[in-house]
Amino acid sequence: MSQGYKEEPLAYGDYHGRSSPSNDKTDYQDGQFDAEEGERGLIGDTYRKFRGKYSGQVSGLFDTLHGAVHELGSELQQKLSGRASTSSHAHSGPQCDSSMHNPSQNRYGSFRAQRNNNDIKWYVDGCGYMWAVSRALEQARESIWILDWWLSPELYLRRPPAKNEQYRIDRMLQAAAQRGVKVNIIVYKEVTQALTRLAATFASLEYLESENQLMKPYVPVCSSHTKHALENLHPNIAVFRHPDHLPDAQTLQSSFLSSLQNLSLSAKTAASLPLDALKAVYGMNEDVILYWAHHEKLCIIDGRTAFMGGLDLCYGRWDLNQHPIADCHPSNLDDTVFPGQEYNNARVLDFQDVSHWQHNQLDRTMNSRMGWSDISVSLRGPVVEDLRAHFVERWNFIYNEKYDVRKDVRYSRLTFNQNEAGTYKPPASPYRQNNQGSGGYFAPPLQSSRGAELEENQSSSRGFGSTDLDERRHHHHHVEQGIDQMAEAVRGRFSGGVQRIEGNFEHHGRLHGGFQDAGIACQIVRSCSKWSHGVAVEHSIQNAYVDMIQRSQHFVYIENQFFITATGDSQKPVRNKIGAALVDRIVRAARNGEKYKVIVIIPAVPAFAGDLKDDASLGTRAIMEFQYNSINRGGHSIMEMIANEGIDPTQYIRFYNLRNYDRINRSASMRDAEKSSGVAFGAAQQQYNDAIELPADYASRGDDGQNREFTMDRQSYEQYQRGTQGTKERQGLGSGRWDSVSECYMLGGVDIRSVPWENGNVSEMDAFVSEELYVHSKVLIADDRVVICGSANLNDRSQNGDHDSEIAIIIEDPTPVDSYMDGRPWRASKFAATLRRQLFRKHLGLVRAQDMQRPDANFEPIGVPNIYDFGSSEDRLVVDPLSDSFLNLWNSRAHQNTVAFGRAFHPVPHDDVRTWKDYDKFYETFFKKSEKGADGEEVRTVPARYEWGHVVAENFSLGQQGIGELKELLSTIKGTLVEMPLLFLIKEDIAKEGVSLNAFTEEVYT
Repeated sequence: MSQGYKEEPLAYGDYHGRSSPSNDKTDYQDGQFDAEEGERGLIGDTYRKFRGKYSGQVSGLFDTLHGAVHELGSELQQKLSGRASTSSHAHSGPQCDSSMHNPSQNRYGSFRAQRNNNDIKWYVDGCGYMWAVSRALEQARESIWILDWWLSPELYLRRPPAKNEQYRIDRMLQAAAQRGVKVNIIVYKEVTQALTRLAATFASLEYLESENQLMKPYVPVCSSHTKHALENLHPNIAVFRHPDHLPDAQTLQSSFLSSLQNLSLSAKTAASLPLDALKAVYGMNEDVILYWAHHEKLCIIDGRTAFMGGLDLCYGRWDLNQHPIADCHPSNLDDTVFPGQEYNNARVLDFQDVSHWQHNQLDRTMNSRMGWSDISVSLRGPVVEDLRAHFVERWNFIYNEKYDVRKDVRYSRLTFNQNEAGTYKPPASPYRQNNQGSGGYFAPPLQSSRGAELEENQSSSRGFGSTDLDERRHHHHHVEQGIDQMAEAVRGRFSGGVQRIEGNFEHHGRLHGGFQDAGIACQIVRSCSKWSHGVAVEHSIQNAYVDMIQRSQHFVYIENQFFITATGDSQKPVRNKIGAALVDRIVRAARNGEKYKVIVIIPAVPAFAGDLKDDASLGTRAIMEFQYNSINRGGHSIMEMIANEGIDPTQYIRFYNLRNYDRINRSASMRDAEKSSGVAFGAAQQQYNDAIELPADYASRGDDGQNREFTMDRQSYEQYQRGTQGTKERQGLGSGRWDSVSECYMLGGVDIRSVPWENGNVSEMDAFVSEELYVHSKVLIADDRVVICGSANLNDRSQNGDHDSEIAIIIEDPTPVDSYMDGRPWRASKFAATLRRQLFRKHLGLVRAQDMQRPDANFEPIGVPNIYDFGSSEDRLVVDPLSDSFLNLWNSRAHQNTVAFGRAFHPVPHDDVRTWKDYDKFYETFFKKSEKGADGEEVRTVPARYEWGHVVAENFSLGQQGIGELKELLSTIKGTLVEMPLLFLIKEDIAKEGVSLNAFTEEVYT
């Protein structure tokens, strides 16, 4: 456990009879701050910034508009969203008691039933996944369908780019289109800067907007560039962007502005603004909030092979399992792995002007990139039919809404004939008349060739893993009784928590016969609604999450980009009840004396903010506040609700982050290459970026778009490359061997204490860098038997159905693996067990560093199975997630890594930072730039003592002794696992510094 836990075990709030959180200085009522703290959100944030900077010009408009909107409050929100009340429940069965919701009879209320006879494989991180996608695109003969949040045409699917120029997405799609393949792509159309445009137009301050951007775009994507860059390549490529967020230019210039031009500065007048005006401000259209995104990641090749999960085909996602964050190659620029804007660290500088992909303002000689940890899958079989159906529904919905009237021959509706092969159809049941469909999840029976037996006391009524056919035939009756009792107990203990639907939980293994011949059972679940898909609200992903947690027997592993959830109805505006399911299952385990564990990994800082005190971090602080209120603060968090039952929550649920380090090769090899060539490394790198990122049709198009040949200036690049030929090998520093040291914390990597260095442009101390490893995965694994993997984050935006659109897959592999749970034999599922073990080993540094140029079976599309080294010494360390030996390894390594990173790099969040004063002392003292100037003198910027992410050198001795101390410390880091700092700013209201929510914008952050 971290030092924070030892010093202050009450990281999860008051419990065991201590005072109520309501006695604290921070006053919470129904999950919201006291009104005197103001409103939190994009409107409030931008209002303050704009008013403070341009008061006397257009602040009156914001005063009246902001005041009127606040008075309208939730009543107007209900009117605009088309619902009188929000759905605040999840259910494991198919029926939803809301008439607004999908009335499907399928399990979890999904639009499609479960299907058998599928084949599926996992990919951990982007390198292998994108190699597999490139292989499938090469082999496409009929169709390519892609649904993405963001798609970067200039993304290289294989690396290094200099050796794989044909494997850039735009070139691969162009080649496929030329073969006659029809390419259909749907991308999210990002939100326009509504407030900025409104204020600038009304006050005739267009010049101000161009010179002083008032509010950054919500997302850095550029769907317009994606559309035009790809459609210009071939008529067979068609790209849809959706949704439209604001009235078109004509509307803005007519009815919208006319309602504002003679506006008197009073709240009464502002309150009479036309509804269209308010809708425009808040990104609403046709009674639906349109601040939400299409968030699915899906690629279907020839209608037979599908790829899905957490990885978009866009910048920043490709990565190796060791996650190198340095990419300077002074001995050969062609070894560059992350060209142009691909070398990105959003905590320093987010993607800028991505239509000019080659222009990267992040200095790779000074700054690290941010690593990206993610999970995706590829699959074949009957379940692909359901993914095809989803894509066709979305395409035709958008076509009918936007493109039908255009009569453009490039666009047409798609046709699709559903194949029901492998579909699970529940038989008639006497219980069906009450429940209208099939019930919750049960794993298929697992046949073991080695004959490992389940524990005698494992009753099938407890969840996953029943194998007795006679008992299974009547299993639904026992489950009904058990759920009746559990639901009654939960209602008494957690009012407003998970609403369960008792029903027929017929074990699906009985319905399908022999699973050895049936292949893998899969079901597609999704989040969608009227705005995103033209259908009633479906939140089958949330239903599946809740049910899998409730029915887990031993442990649940969650790896997700966010963690915002509720334990009941007291944490408004948060509505999803995944937190309630976790509380109920943990309390039940404690009451029954069961050893039960939940392990959660999320990013240290979501949403990419840099300095958490900066204005740009307002939204991130709001998200962090919601997350901490979900985990261990606010009075109704998961850990507090467990503690209120007299149970120590840390014995059942723990939270972790990921972090890594690297070393930028600014050694003597760079100095000598610059001296020999007469060219600065940065100038040569820029010309390399320009060349490697040329448009796919560069040979026939000039800068002005005219059809003509043109050439790039490559003089600096070529001159530098010639200069490197005379440099020395320098123990690997001049050959590329030590351009990254990320292998050093992985299995078989060289000990960092043995890695050579020669001082060049900087000392070795200044060359080391660290950054959070960004967790973007969206996966839940229960009992090593069932997996849900897809695009859905663990928050309201992804889980509720009426916000972001999402898609996921439930995977139940009947292939048995003999395993252990708490030292006892346990029959696991091959897919779930190997994925969970691979992830745990990667985070612990128990897998070898990947070689991007030596692909193995895990780089291939479906058809080539995953390889996993069962029985290896590293595998044995993680085989039993409940054993004391594993838990000691996991927690001790997380703590060891946390201590080392804290001393060397002073990262935030950190448990030593309890207040903003602590924040200044621990972080800003070292990394914050300051401005100084005497009266009458020009203000000057004083550089920070250290660059972002670099070593705080004063924590070590001077000279080589200090280098030795640093390397000794870094040698203790194994893998990337660190503790989540649950005490970070625990004595502060994290979002108090400038953030405010209102009835409209609060949902954006959750």
